Amino acid sequence: MSTRYTSREWGNLPSVLQAEMVKSLGFCKKALLLPALLLLVVPGYLAAQVPQLFYKPIPGTKPRNIIFILSDDHRYDFMGFTGKVPGLKTPNLDRLANEGAHLQNAFVTTALCSPSRASILTGQFAHTHTVVDNETAAPKGLVFFPQYMQKAGYQTGFFGKWHMGGGEGEPRPGFNRWVSFNGQGTYYNCRLNIDGKVVNYPDTAYITDILTDLSLDWLKQRDKNKPFFLYLSHKAVHADFKAAKRDAGRYKDVEIQYPVSMFTTATDKSKQYTRGKRADGSMYTFNTEDIPQWVRAQRYSWHGVDYMYHGQTDFDQFYIDYLETLQGIDTSVGRVLKYLEENGLNKETLVVYMGDNGFAFGEHGLIDKRQAYEESMRVPMLARCPGLIKPGTKVGQMILNVDIGPTFLELAGVNKPAQMQGVSFLPLLKGRQVPWRSQFCYEYYWESNFPQTPTQFAIRTDQYKFIRSQGIWDINQLYDIKKDPYEVNNLVRKPEYQQLIQKLNIELFKWLEETDGLQIPLKPVLERKKDHIYRGTW
Repeated sequence: MSTRYTSREWGNLPSVLQAEMVKSLGFCKKALLLPALLLLVVPGYLAAQVPQLFYKPIPGTKPRNIIFILSDDHRYDFMGFTGKVPGLKTPNLDRLANEGAHLQNAFVTTALCSPSRASILTGQFAHTHTVVDNETAAPKGLVFFPQYMQKAGYQTGFFGKWHMGGGEGEPRPGFNRWVSFNGQGTYYNCRLNIDGKVVNYPDTAYITDILTDLSLDWLKQRDKNKPFFLYLSHKAVHADFKAAKRDAGRYKDVEIQYPVSMFTTATDKSKQYTRGKRADGSMYTFNTEDIPQWVRAQRYSWHGVDYMYHGQTDFDQFYIDYLETLQGIDTSVGRVLKYLEENGLNKETLVVYMGDNGFAFGEHGLIDKRQAYEESMRVPMLARCPGLIKPGTKVGQMILNVDIGPTFLELAGVNKPAQMQGVSFLPLLKGRQVPWRSQFCYEYYWESNFPQTPTQFAIRTDQYKFIRSQGIWDINQLYDIKKDPYEVNNLVRKPEYQQLIQKLNIELFKWLEETDGLQIPLKPVLERKKDHIYRGTW
């Protein structure tokens, strides 16, 4: 028997399968991709291999229960214990940090919902799994780490935001229990897909509470003779922020914090912000001459502080609404911890909390994510398991979203599959010193819906970050993030840094080449422009 693939179908195959198939045929992969409508005749490899999902067990491993709680657009430093926001209280997130580990340098390799979530589920970079924007479906044949956990005997449940491929949140591979919704979902008047059946909730029901309720109900009804993996994937705190009614007004009197770089791109026509407190920038060197033009222009856009969401909201109220919506996440974490305590699961269950990407609150005159600045690519990550992690553990190494799958699989007794590009950080949670990455690379691909942010490639070390903008006539960026944590002094023109920049640039393209990322995964643009300058044009 043989299987025929069009060039589109070929491009949707996982790269590890492409490589093995090409190797077995004995001809060049790149040659196969040239003709747009080429048909490939290949032995029935995919049909034989993907459904059977082989894995190598780790001998002697006792599978551990795992709960993964993922929030949306939660900044890495907006938690009570960090002290970033005076008056912000997150007692349950603080508890995870105090009783477990705070992974202080956690990052995503693409700061956008769908690509980041796909990277978490696959352990792969965006250019590998090809879910490069929020409109792209996961390609056929893409394997998610919970599928391996199922094969290893776990009962698995997914509850919440999936956000890959549209539809009504239909069930996806890897989960015995499925609760999801279409796209971003809604905070109230929720419409959920529960194991293939659509269920409507009234406007009195709040999405964060509903997802927590359903998760705990599943835990109560589970087979207690099997290990479990719970993936609680919240909508919060994604805009348009809406808090639970019990939390509305909680932070109405909070002092707004305006960051060091918020006014570096301001002009005489910019909005005036006077309610909050401006951060003291007197100890930093500001290079306003070498701020990229696309950053300056974005200030007056959907993702800029002078024209946020095309003028539909105000920065100060936006800030307050975000803090109040975040309270629902903290409450959810507390309810999960309480359940574990009451059911004798507290000591041996690993609970990991993470954000799917960061969020700018005025830095460089921007909001949202996408860019390669710290507030965008850096995320909160906490882990608690008293039988595994010492209280108060601090992990300073750079942890990535692609590391989640390998880590959970190691706990499940499954060796990391060959196609995964991340690394298990389980040894770091245990306090062991092991060789670790000294740098990582970041990618973001231009979206037609939000054209103000160009394609971005970046490389970040413990001290420096080099950012390239692709496809526009503008300046690149280099920052010494130890001396300049708010990235206000672009060093890219400085003679004394040219050798370093050359080295980082080589390393960035070496990463892209070695991971088969030298082709931008272009997706069809089928709609007219929606931005405020060129709206309605093609």
